[in-house]
Amino acid sequence: MLQRVLRWALAVTVVVLAVIPDSLVGGVTSGPVDAQECAPRDTRVLARYPITGYWMIPRSDPCVTRRMVEAIHGVGADTLITFGARLLPAAVGQDGRVGGAFDDCVEDGKSCYQAARDTGRHIRQVYTYTASEHFGAGVLRCPGLDRRVENGDRVYYRLMLGDSCEASSYDLLLIAADGDGVGHMMTEAAAQGMRVFPGLPVPPKDEVKPWLPGLAHLPALNAFTERVVTDYRQRYGGSAALGGLYQSFELAMRDRADDDPIIALYAAQHEAVARAWPGVKIMVSPFWDARRGRGFPPEQVERGFDEIAATRAGAPMVIAIQDGRGVGKVPVYGADEVDAPVDPRLEPITGKVTNRQAYYGSTRDYIEAAARRVTPGVELWVNVEVFEPAQAAGECGRADPFPLRGRTTKARVDEQVAAAAPHKIIAYGWDPFLTCRDDPSAPSLADELVAGWQEPIVARAAPATRDGVPGVTVEGHHLRGGTIRFTYHRAGVGAVTVEAPQEWHDPGRGGLESAWAPFTPADPDPARPWIAITVVNGAGHTSTSGYAMPTGL
Repeated sequence: MLQRVLRWALAVTVVVLAVIPDSLVGGVTSGPVDAQECAPRDTRVLARYPITGYWMIPRSDPCVTRRMVEAIHGVGADTLITFGARLLPAAVGQDGRVGGAFDDCVEDGKSCYQAARDTGRHIRQVYTYTASEHFGAGVLRCPGLDRRVENGDRVYYRLMLGDSCEASSYDLLLIAADGDGVGHMMTEAAAQGMRVFPGLPVPPKDEVKPWLPGLAHLPALNAFTERVVTDYRQRYGGSAALGGLYQSFELAMRDRADDDPIIALYAAQHEAVARAWPGVKIMVSPFWDARRGRGFPPEQVERGFDEIAATRAGAPMVIAIQDGRGVGKVPVYGADEVDAPVDPRLEPITGKVTNRQAYYGSTRDYIEAAARRVTPGVELWVNVEVFEPAQAAGECGRADPFPLRGRTTKARVDEQVAAAAPHKIIAYGWDPFLTCRDDPSAPSLADELVAGWQEPIVARAAPATRDGVPGVTVEGHHLRGGTIRFTYHRAGVGAVTVEAPQEWHDPGRGGLESAWAPFTPADPDPARPWIAITVVNGAGHTSTSGYAMPTGL
């Protein structure tokens, strides 16, 4: 996902303004680049949906950033995550220029490469880095060797990465920045009481296996990482808006080889982070693949979790696992649906088969396996993929980069949220998946969240006795008041529904609510041993899907 997102981020322009949900921000137009001229900041929360964080692409326009952060905050989020850019080995032309975005990196009439060469130091390797932020003095470590260069609207940095400022040889890193998107995010997040996880630099690809990191470039990557983290510490160390740093290179959470190159990358780069800023939090977002024949069963998750956690170098870590539903690698289904046909939106991935035939397990199975390995210093979050594996006819989604991804529905996302409870839930990604519209008059997914945020979500249920009365306790979101509905098959009768009033409710403390109602199934059919549970809360809203509880519990 990272490589495709990095290509997309470079192509994003202010056309995104057309798809920011009007219901959240009151309409948008292209605006000034001076933050002081932006429309006043709106700090209202219009909906408290259980997803509390989103990936966001930094924007150079502070007014666009303000409106996007307002929109994300408006649906109840408190966390923003962004990808880092990739360090790229570069060739130098006969004219002494790297070319492309770096043509205008000129110092006193010389190209930045020529200026670095003229310091008299040997240049081992040239790298480029296209940043969506302006760095501070923390990256300029060596006077006379490191420089910030401004040319028109673009800012460049010339960094000489060596063992010390007196070394005889260096790696030359040229950075181009078209704006301070990350800085704008930090400003808006601080004003909204949110936190940001900026992305760490990404290593070059391995030349033979491009899905792996090129470990030969680790010295340059780690030297640059230390400078970036030092700069963040100097500029944002006193701000509550810096939540931590995001490890942008992804891997599968499974049992891995002892010499796995991605684990080696994690260990080295995380050590560099911890050295530059002791105590800063590191976030990683690994993925699962439950597909039979291509993926791995839940039993491998525990070992994979341990291996990732072992790379944190003493730093606090968030492991925000991708739930896999959006790309079709992991399904969301209830315990009663193991032998049911796969969701039609997953058929492009699996074909027309059952869940059991296609997958080793469901999202819940994998999350429960990971949760068993959580230890002090490591948090488990769930990153829900709010899109479909492919676009349906007439459906909006992501058209570039490939593969195409389709827009999903709130009801589908409700199922993902239920499976992810009780962990903190974040989502990939805000735009275009929350903001696109099938046609100009159609609601976006963000609009659906605002309209239906009070609909109950049942995460789990279990029999419970209160004051000697048998019943069922359900846990989830927005449950308070109203009734709990129980639908099951009675022997010799068929499907019956019993609706019982809630007689007890616990609002919880920052997690799941609980509600209880009296209920005992009468003569359940042993051939249909499931109770479908839904909730109607006191505001009259009904859950969009049910939770399956065995009748024999």
